[in-house]
Amino acid sequence: MSSTHVLIRQFVVIFMIFMIFKKLACSLFFSRSLVAFRQIKNNIERLKKMKRDVRVAMVMLLSQLLKVDINKQVELENEYLREELQTFKAQFKQTGKRLIFTDEQRKILAIKGKALGKRMRDVVTIVRPETILKWYRNLVAAKFDSAKSPKRKVGRPRTPIDIARLVLLFARENSSWGYTRISGTLGNLGHKLSSTTVANIMKRNGLNPSGDRTPRGMSWAEFIRIHKEVIWGSDFFSVEVLTFSGLVTFYVLFFINLKTKKIVIGGISDHPDGEWMAQIARNVTGWDGKLENAKYIIHDNDKKYPPQFNKIMDGSGVKPVKLPIMSPNLNAYSERWVRSIKEDCLKYFIPFGEKSLKRIVSSYVEHFHEERNHQGLGNAIPFPAEHVGLTSGKIKTKKRMGGLLKYYYREVA
Repeated sequence: MSSTHVLIRQFVVIFMIFMIFKKLACSLFFSRSLVAFRQIKNNIERLKKMKRDVRVAMVMLLSQLLKVDINKQVELENEYLREELQTFKAQFKQTGKRLIFTDEQRKILAIKGKALGKRMRDVVTIVRPETILKWYRNLVAAKFDSAKSPKRKVGRPRTPIDIARLVLLFARENSSWGYTRISGTLGNLGHKLSSTTVANIMKRNGLNPSGDRTPRGMSWAEFIRIHKEVIWGSDFFSVEVLTFSGLVTFYVLFFINLKTKKIVIGGISDHPDGEWMAQIARNVTGWDGKLENAKYIIHDNDKKYPPQFNKIMDGSGVKPVKLPIMSPNLNAYSERWVRSIKEDCLKYFIPFGEKSLKRIVSSYVEHFHEERNHQGLGNAIPFPAEHVGLTSGKIKTKKRMGGLLKYYYREVA
């Protein structure tokens, strides 16, 4: 056979094989499509059957509902309620009492009864129909009765109490401020208040609105508040000390800064004469004196403060201010510290000699400065250590005078 015939024969064989595979692929595709079509057809038939079943069920339900006469049912219920009401009225009538209705009950019955119209005479039995209509007329009249409406106050509303308190606060803390300046200050804080309103508030509380509220000059409390940082108070307190010659009265001279509550012990002596006081004045006002920023020193009329003491103080730039007789409240800071050291410390000890007293006083002063909280300083310690305020670390206790004075702190890590 020639090569041409061989090629033709091979081509025919390949073509026949291709046609066979094509036929097989088509038959497989149509068979799967037929199965899917049959499944879709079955699902459609199932849905149609379910639809028929639902229709049948709805028809049966409606037929059952239509068997009940709604109007008849309501009529039966109304007859029962009327009979029940009549029974209640009969029993209540036997007691000889009247039915008493509240305003809310009258309102509801009037609205419901008015809606019945002409059938009111057939339905209403608890009261007469005329009573229902009367209640309804009263209800309509009350709607337009202005006498029963909430009364409105005439004029502008009163100033809020918190703003009025601010006005009084500014007026009392600033005696030279007038009502116009106080009104401006309130504006800075976001409160709009006219000068006239501020003046009226001040007048109602017995304050002169013009600002001239110090006809006798600056008050003592205001003087202390303004100069607290440069004022030092001074006073003595006495302690009975046991010595070889018996009980001896020792006097402790101290100074206290009114702002920082710092205590400076001037000296301890059983005979504080003029020379001793003059030397104390030199010690505390010298170049290394302990009265920091001192401009004023206040003390009482005790004869233990000699003229040379005041002279030395005045010469060093510290002006003595002698308080009136029998006025301990004017030196309240000093009086309070005397009370503190006596109640916290001295009343528990019997000092044996001057050295023992000095040791007790100096130990308490250290405790007062570094370990004791003060309400006048916002319950803080005047000169706290670095570990104050720590929130972690072991809690330890520092004891002074055999455990009489205790201080709790956290150990620094």
